[in-house]
Amino acid sequence: MKTMLSFWGGVGVPLAGAVLIVQGSGHPDGAQQGAQAPVTLGEAEAVYEESFSVVSTVREMPDGRVLVADALGQVLVRLDLDAGTADTLGRVGEGPEEYRQPDAVWPLPGGRTLLVDLGNGRLTELSPELEFGDTRPYAVGDLGPGRELVLAIPQAVDDRGRLYFRSFGRMGGGELASDSAYILRLDLESEVVDSVGRFKLPGTTTRTSGGPNNQNTSVSPIPLSAADAWGVAPDGRVVIVRSGDYHVDWIGSDGNVVSGPAMPYEAVRIGRGEREEWAHGRSETGGGLGIALSVSNNAMVMTASRGGASNDDDLDEYEWPDFKPAFYGRPVPVDPSGRAWVRRHLESGEAPVYDVFDRAGEREMIVELPPERRVVSFGDGTLYVVHMDEYGLQYLERYALP
Repeated sequence: MKTMLSFWGGVGVPLAGAVLIVQGSGHPDGAQQGAQAPVTLGEAEAVYEESFSVVSTVREMPDGRVLVADALGQVLVRLDLDAGTADTLGRVGEGPEEYRQPDAVWPLPGGRTLLVDLGNGRLTELSPELEFGDTRPYAVGDLGPGRELVLAIPQAVDDRGRLYFRSFGRMGGGELASDSAYILRLDLESEVVDSVGRFKLPGTTTRTSGGPNNQNTSVSPIPLSAADAWGVAPDGRVVIVRSGDYHVDWIGSDGNVVSGPAMPYEAVRIGRGEREEWAHGRSETGGGLGIALSVSNNAMVMTASRGGASNDDDLDEYEWPDFKPAFYGRPVPVDPSGRAWVRRHLESGEAPVYDVFDRAGEREMIVELPPERRVVSFGDGTLYVVHMDEYGLQYLERYALP
């Protein structure tokens, strides 16, 4: 018997002018105008003129150059944004100094770097001199009754080098989660995996095809359905943005939770423009991260890949909510000072806006980006932004951090 179960979504972890921030009860009939004015980024300090296929993370090095992994372009590069030059590191393949779908780069203690190699199913360590070193599978454990197989594909890495990622089953068992998932943490030194929080998933639709001995089941998120979002501060504090009433929870290393106040917002009705914008926006994450679970002869294998969703779908075939949620259910970037950047949902065509929350869960400021841009990473006083053009090509820009 062979079963294939696939998940497609924006796992991480997927837009100039002044913006009027309208605040209300979180429902379309309770809006009222607020007074907090947005901060604009101004001109970019540097722009890299060559395009990428998809950029999920940026790793700023001590000398100011940056590492960029492009999973769909199958390339890992070191950029000098000021000079406009780039060096390619490694090559496509399965051996040493090689990768397939290099998806993300994360800082590790001691100046090292962690490369997520989706295509080869492994995590690769780079030395401070960017030499390729040890590798390890990102699949940890076993999947079956009473056992847990997890994919340690990090959505965040803290200053101690611990990896944070989501579960695809329930802790201590093999059931697949339906409405929520755990935030898991892996200590690479001790090999211990523990749970640090739980968050709400978007609604899903399930499609099944094939016969009893060769069944295919596809589970897809409902577009623009409400979901929690989360991220991790450098010191290991976890932030979860709750979709129920739009507030922020900070979970400390001791497990204590600091909750901010509920944030009023104006719910945006979903029309044709919002649907088309959603379809175009899927290119930001390369179509999302696909997780495939195959079962053959009682052996279970989980793999990941990026680039499985198409933008040519008939949008009328999807199940749609009536209104957008308050914010994007994508990974939440956290800057070096510990502020969480939450991307807001607005009407189609509006410039992208981020609510920036402090350590107490209070909104410190609202930041407006130029059109068709999103925050991907931070450096020493810097903010890295990706601009996606009408063809889906992505360009890296650097701004001063507000």
